[in-house]
Amino acid sequence: MDHATAGRPAGPAPQRASSRPVPFFSQAASFEEAWPDIRTRVSEVIDDGKYSHGQQVGRLETALAEWTGARHCVGVNSGTDALVLLLRACGLQPGDEVVVPAFSFIATASSVVLAGGRPVFADIDPVTYALDPEAAADAVTERTTMLMPVHLFCQMADMGALARVAGRHGLTLVEDSAEAIGMRWDGVHAGLLGAGGVLSFFPTKTLGAIGDAGAILTDDPRIAATAAALRHHGRTGRTLAHFPGISNATELNGVNSKMDDIQAAVLLAKLPRLAHAVRRRAELAAAYTERLRDVPGLVRLPTVAERDVPTDAVFYVYLVEAERRDRLVAHLAAHGVGTETYYPVPLHLQPCFSELGFKQGQFPNAEAACERTVALPLHPDMTTADIDTVCDLIRRFSMGRAG
Repeated sequence: MDHATAGRPAGPAPQRASSRPVPFFSQAASFEEAWPDIRTRVSEVIDDGKYSHGQQVGRLETALAEWTGARHCVGVNSGTDALVLLLRACGLQPGDEVVVPAFSFIATASSVVLAGGRPVFADIDPVTYALDPEAAADAVTERTTMLMPVHLFCQMADMGALARVAGRHGLTLVEDSAEAIGMRWDGVHAGLLGAGGVLSFFPTKTLGAIGDAGAILTDDPRIAATAAALRHHGRTGRTLAHFPGISNATELNGVNSKMDDIQAAVLLAKLPRLAHAVRRRAELAAAYTERLRDVPGLVRLPTVAERDVPTDAVFYVYLVEAERRDRLVAHLAAHGVGTETYYPVPLHLQPCFSELGFKQGQFPNAEAACERTVALPLHPDMTTADIDTVCDLIRRFSMGRAG
């Protein structure tokens, strides 16, 4: 969608925007609302005396499995660990290649390295910012064993086309669905269209903790059991034949990635409010679009792609493309408005992946997105006045009145 026409749509003049600062993220009001439930659950943790991998974690795993429709949910200590352990549980072997998009958070590719594999980058679709199926197919080599799309910002990657690519080349389809709680493809929750997916509960996420936490979603009992063992130093719980009566068999080289029960308690208290948070984010996103649709200098507003199957979009981030992105960011910051740049450097040009040999210019869509995209504040604690503040400042900037 191009936004080259100046002028605001006909209608009543907007209210004058509030002058108060608008942080990129805040959960002060929503946390206060949930505090009675959080306090009760945290007190249960204290009374139980088990602060990691305890009852609250088990309850959260059950609740998330019900909410998403997953047969299995494995709680871990971060979204990044969820990706690493999922890749290992899906059978990634040293040196195996995994095709990933060149535009994503660093953990998408670093998780492949940490799991023993080799990331291979491909370009993105310029509308969804997700892995382009044709580019993904072109990146497949004889060493490729997995395909890992990322669902970014407000919608899922084209899972129909990507599943066909995976099937054609005999690849395991794994989803980086860290941002995608609530997103569905033809009724199936993100993370459950292939071998498995992940969730991140970083505080800014649609369902956020007060620290780091993550989860693995899968319908495969073998993957779930392997991931559950890997998060707990590789312990399977089976009895060792030469040590009768001892059921702490360590059959895998695992890590310590157990979820904190305090985080599980917070997430359990916030989970019943998740549907409201999703609706509120959608309302705020619609308000942004209404106010920004004709602002000159904004190259693109979020566009939910039309699919052949029903899809559920969820606005985790409201991302715009601006011609003078960095100057706009500085202008908003000077007036107390927080933003986030997703992502300033494409993955194939990150120094930590320099040995892979990718060059500037290889993935033009990803590189253009890195130069022009910026996320505006979007969280349920925001008010309509906050939206007016942000949009008024953007309009003033676009008209050369940046003072």
